[in-house]
Formats: sequence, structure tokens, C-alpha cells
Amino acid sequence: MRGAEYPLAFPAFTWEVRANDRNYHKQFKKRFAFCLSKQKYAGNAIKTAKYNVFTFLPLNLYEQFHRMANIYFVFVILLQTFPAISTLPWYSLLFPLSCLLIIRGVRDLIDDIGRHQSDRNINNRPCEILCGKSFRRQKWCDICVGDIVRLRKDSLVPADMLLLCSSEPSSLCYVETSDIDGETNLKFRQALLVTHQELVREESMAAFDGTVTCEEPNSRMHSFTGTLSWRGQTYPLDSERILLRGCRLRNTDLCYGLVLYAGFDTKIMRNCGKIKRKKTKLDHMMDRLVIIIFVVLLVTSLCLAIASGFWAKMFQEKHSYLSAFYKHTTPAQQAFFNFWSFTILLKQESLEVVRDQDPAPCPCCFINWDLEMYYTAKDIPAQARSTSLNDQLGQIEYIFSDKTGTLTQNVMSFKKCCVNGTIYGNFWCKQVCRDSRVREFLRLLALCHTVMVEEKDQLVYQAASPDEEALVLAARNLGYVFLARTQDTITISELGKKRVYRVLAMLDFNSDRKRMSVLVRDPQGTIRLYTKGADTVILERLQSRGPNETFTERALDRFAEETLRTLCLASKEVTEAEYGDWSRRHREASILLQGRAQELDKLYEEMEQNLQLLGATAIEDKLQDGVPETIQLLKLGNIKVWVLTGDKQETAVNIGYACKLLTDDMEILEEKEIRAAGQAGGEGLCGLGHQLPGSDLLQGDPQAESPHGAAGEEAQERHHLGHRGWGQRCQHDQNCRHRGGHQWAGGHPSRAVQRLCPGAVLLPPAPPVHPWPLGLSPHLQVPALLLLQDLCWPHGPGLVRFPQWIHGSGEG
Repeated sequence: MRGAEYPLAFPAFTWEVRANDRNYHKQFKKRFAFCLSKQKYAGNAIKTAKYNVFTFLPLNLYEQFHRMANIYFVFVILLQTFPAISTLPWYSLLFPLSCLLIIRGVRDLIDDIGRHQSDRNINNRPCEILCGKSFRRQKWCDICVGDIVRLRKDSLVPADMLLLCSSEPSSLCYVETSDIDGETNLKFRQALLVTHQELVREESMAAFDGTVTCEEPNSRMHSFTGTLSWRGQTYPLDSERILLRGCRLRNTDLCYGLVLYAGFDTKIMRNCGKIKRKKTKLDHMMDRLVIIIFVVLLVTSLCLAIASGFWAKMFQEKHSYLSAFYKHTTPAQQAFFNFWSFTILLKQESLEVVRDQDPAPCPCCFINWDLEMYYTAKDIPAQARSTSLNDQLGQIEYIFSDKTGTLTQNVMSFKKCCVNGTIYGNFWCKQVCRDSRVREFLRLLALCHTVMVEEKDQLVYQAASPDEEALVLAARNLGYVFLARTQDTITISELGKKRVYRVLAMLDFNSDRKRMSVLVRDPQGTIRLYTKGADTVILERLQSRGPNETFTERALDRFAEETLRTLCLASKEVTEAEYGDWSRRHREASILLQGRAQELDKLYEEMEQNLQLLGATAIEDKLQDGVPETIQLLKLGNIKVWVLTGDKQETAVNIGYACKLLTDDMEILEEKEIRAAGQAGGEGLCGLGHQLPGSDLLQGDPQAESPHGAAGEEAQERHHLGHRGWGQRCQHDQNCRHRGGHQWAGGHPSRAVQRLCPGAVLLPPAPPVHPWPLGLSPHLQVPALLLLQDLCWPHGPGLVRFPQWIHGSGEG
């Protein structure tokens, strides 16, 4: 469906990188314009500036004459150059036009000089590149694909690189991705075991001749598929082995990487795109206004010219004794010249002059000088990097915000859990841990995670997700201490007894699966699978359902009503025969290039069946100070706020109340009432929005099936993309409430729906098989209060691409 819109759905694996072989990469060319060609493998120097010394004047004038007012000015000046119709010297009109062009040109020049300085600083950053058999200090712009680069603690990653090894145990590497996705939690990357063991000295790195085959450069930040071929063996590569440009190395003294993508081929630069000329709504309105004025002016001048022609003819016939004065002209000629004279006399050029009389650098300076925007804690003032920032900020109508880390503090604390039909709070009795089900529950918390540990004066946990850190800390406080991790083992202390578990497979979490699992062999040789994830995906994979499962479901609803983040925990025992067959197929799927993710998902789905429920957890993440007040101010400014969350329906609604996105005077509409209203209307839901004026729908896939709940781990919210729901138009100065993160939207032809104030915005019961783009009418009023749940496409991550799925004739 709509396959032409997804060129990256099946990437070509034709990108081949050979280590320490620059000559190999230089021989490849690619065509980019007519008969011109350039290097296939880009250098690492970047250029984000729009102009240079030679192109500034023509390009800037070309951009400025996209404004209709400037074209109108030039038209009037050209008319003034004809003495027969001129009313003023032409240069008297050229002066105000020149002032406008100079003011705008200076503003654009200031912005572009800043870009040039930024490019220069970035390209000249120092780095260490392997040259021969030793590392030499060079600049970022000197890096080429295939080079091996050495990074030190707190340095920025200069290009997209394959992690080869590091100074940490098991070649772990901690990175901070705040410059990419805004998250300050440290994430870890880990090198392949073979490169960790073999590349231990500079001489061995200089002799490294591995070949990486991977996908062509693309903008998918959180996915990577490739293989490393070395010494006759093939090893699978994924995003956990890759260091992206823009990351910062933390808590790691040294690491070494092989450059795969450089410069504009890196993922962060692919997401940046080209600098485009921005036009605000005021600019569009001015263009339309100028066109209307010009058309009215021409029509008026034409009418006056025709009238003047008739008058001249009548005058000449009546006063024939003056015919000597009209010997060389006719009434038609007089009408023609009068037409252009009237066009000049009726001109309106003062409007644009008044609008652009702000001095070039001043508007953005007020932002820099604003003491209320000064952050005292870190001594950081506001910094406007664009002279037109004021104009752009004034045009904001919609704010899309995630919940975790933006509205909340992103500091998780373990509050409650439900195990074996019993709810436990912060205080546990020591005898509780003697229960076998509770012990298995705590063992899962200590084993099923991606947390890394450092031994300093005490154990320090580093987690990409604060949820996982909270769960591991809870297990530690209850006697199940996570001690160490290698590439194939996890060591924990169970009530003071040290035990080593061999990791057989990690079944990763993502926004589609909404769960993660770890397959381990315990010290007794038994193979067990431990799984945690969203309640909907765990409960439907249980072997059987009994009173404990029913009680756990009620406990989950209770936790959600208290705005707690919930997860379900389950496990099962795996036989040797079952694991042997599954492991063989898993190894084969892990080295595939085409369809690797799909094959692995099938294997994960096969393994995660017939589970036994252990219990559920509840974690608290408090709102940041000032969030409700801020949202209220945004609403007073007529700005619509959309909050994206992966929580359960009840949690999302209660968070909405806490943020003051939702208020008590709003009415809840359930899915069954929507369907009843649609049947009463006789047209179904698809027709409701078009039966009534002013009821436009954002349409999703009408063939959607059963719903899937959202995962409690919102560390993966960066994977959430788009909106699969339908929205109903409502007035911008009113509020709306939605309940039911998986419901259809409808109009309000019946009294049941008309009770809404003024209408509910609801989501469909399930994801479509393929993403379905949204069509926004130009007059669509997006409700100010909306929580969108379970926001993810089945084709992968990319919150940065959200605007690309919105299209239509309006400015939505």
C-alpha cells in the first residue's frame, strides 16, 4: 500500500567499507547532475551555510523577489521610467525598495555568517586518526570513510562509526545523545566479541582489514543493519554497535571506531536537510494582499482609462476648434496612456515599508536580554541564533510534546508491585522473599534489563531507561543485587549468594513488540526465559489464566488510576531440544541483510509464548514544577498542545488532569457510544465528519483490528511516530476531553455526541497495516487538549519525521 512513498522500506545493502583502505573508497564515483560526478563516499567536512562571496547577491535577491511586494515595487519603478506616464523620477521610488532589500539582506547575511563560523568550528575540531601504525592528531574534516578513529572521554563522535573496542570491560562504551534526541540518560554501546578480543594494540588495528557491508546512508536514527566480514567469518551488526555523529563519550576513557558514514552521509546530517526559505503566515497574507491590490488597481485603472477614452472622444467632437491639439493622438491612445498613469497614481507601496522598518539585529536581541529566560543554575542566558526568530515564534499554533522527561522529571521511583495475587507497597516483610514466586519475580528484575554497572566506592548503575534503573534498584534493595555483566554472562547476588547466569539471547524491546526478554541458563543448567512488557502483550501470551491473573489485571487498573507506570512480568522454562532448534534459526536470521528484523521478530514471537505470569510493577514519575501553569499560559495564547505518551489509557487520562490538559467539566465518550452514534446516523463513522458542516476528520485505516496497549517504558518514545487516529474539529477557544486511547472519532449528529464540550478526539482501536497519512483541512482547528496513546508506526522509529506524514492543502 502506497509503496512509492516509502523508498527506504527495503534499503539497498550496497555500502561497502574496507578498514584502513582509503584508495579503495576513492575509486567509486556517483552521478549527481547531468554528466557531473562526485565521490560516492563523502568526506567529513560539512557546509550548512546558504551563501558564499559569489552567490550571496544573486541568491539573496532571488529569494527576496519571491515576495510579491518587491515585484510590485519593481513594476511601478519600470513604469516611472517612461516620461509620457511618469509622475515622479524613477530613482525616488528606487530608494525605499533598496532600503527594504538592504535590511533583509543584512539580516540574512548575519544569519549566514553565523552558519559559516559554526561550520568552521566543527570542521576544525581535533581528533585522532590511525595513520600507518600510530594515531595522529588531525581535524574532523580530514576523516575519511574506512579510517579508524580514537576517541577520548567527553569528546564528541565525529562520524557514524562501528565500535571496535574500548577501555571498558567487554568493550562497553557509554554515550550521551542529548544533542540528537534530547535525552540525558547515558546509553551504552558494545563492540563485537571478536574485535574486543583481537584489536587490543595499535599494531593489530593497523593490520585490521575487515569489510563492513551495510545499508546505504539514510536518516533512520535508531536502526542499522549490516555485517562485518573478517577472517572468513561473518558477524551481524545492529544499532547497538554503532556510534552516531553528535553523541558524546561519557564514563569511558578510550574507544576506537571504524568510520562507516562521514559528513553529509551521517544520520544526523541526513535528518538536518537543506536550509529552506521560510515564509510566515504574515508573508503569505502580504503576498495575497498585494496580488488583490494589484488586480483591483488594474481593474480600476482599466475602467478609468476606458471612461477617459470615451470622454476624450466626446470632448473632441464637441470642441472641434481644438482639433489642432489632438492632431497626433487619438482617444484610444489617450486611454492607453491614461491606464498606466492611473496605475502609477493609485499605487500602494507604503504598506510593506512600514512592516519592515525594524532594525536588522534588534528583535532577536530582546530575547538574549530577557532576564526571565536566564537560567541561573547553570549561568546560561537565552541565545537567539536567527534574526527572524521573533517572526517565527509569533506564528506557532501547535506544540507537540512527549511526556517523559518533558512534562515529568524523568526520575523514576519504584512504588508498588503485585505478585501472586498480593499487592506490596514500599515496605516488605523479610519473610516475603521466602515465597518462591516472589523470588522468581525479583530474579527477573535483576536479570531482564540492559543496565550496566560500574564498581566505584559502591555499585553505580547506568541505564538508558530510568524505568529499568528503578526496577534494578528495587531488586537490589530487596536482596537481589545486579553485580556485573559481560557479553555472555550476568552476575547477581541472591540474598547474599552469588550466582552467574549465562546469557543465551537478548530479545530486544521496541515500540512494536512493547516487551523485552532475556534467555538465560542458570547455574543448575536450566534454561529460562524472562519477559517484561506492556500488560496487553504479556497477558495474551500466557499459558493459562486463573484468579491470580484476574487479580493482577485489576491491580494494573488501580495502579494506572494512580498515574503509575505499569509493566507485567512473566517467565517460562525452555527445554534443551526447543532451545537448540530455535538457537540455530536465530543465528541464521541474525546475519541476514534483507528482512533480518522481520525474521527475528518471528523467532521472538515464537519463543515468547505459553508464559507464566509472575506479577506487575508500578513506577512513579512526578511532574516537573510549573507544568500545569505553563500549559495554562499556552492555552491563553491560543496555542494547541498535543501530548504524546505510551502509558495505559487510565494513566494517560489522569496525567492529563494533573497537567490541566483535561478539566472536570469535560465529558467522557466511550467507544460503544461512538459506534451507537454512528449507527444512529445511518452512515457509519466514515460519514459522520462529512454530514455536518465544520466536522472534518483526520482519517486512519478503517480496516484496523484489535487494540494493543502501550508499553510502560517511555524511554522508547523517540520511536513513536505519528498518529493513527481520527480527530474531530472543535473551536480553538474551547477544550475537549478524550478517554480511550484506542477509539474512533466521530461527529455529533446525535444528542449523545452533542453533549461533548465541544467534541471528543479519539483514536482508532488498532494500528493500520501500513501508515496512513493524515489530511488536514486548512480551516481545521486541532483541539487544545489531546493525549495520543500508542503512537508508533509498524515500520519503525522516527519522531523527527512526524510532519512528513501530514499533508493537505492547508498549513497543518
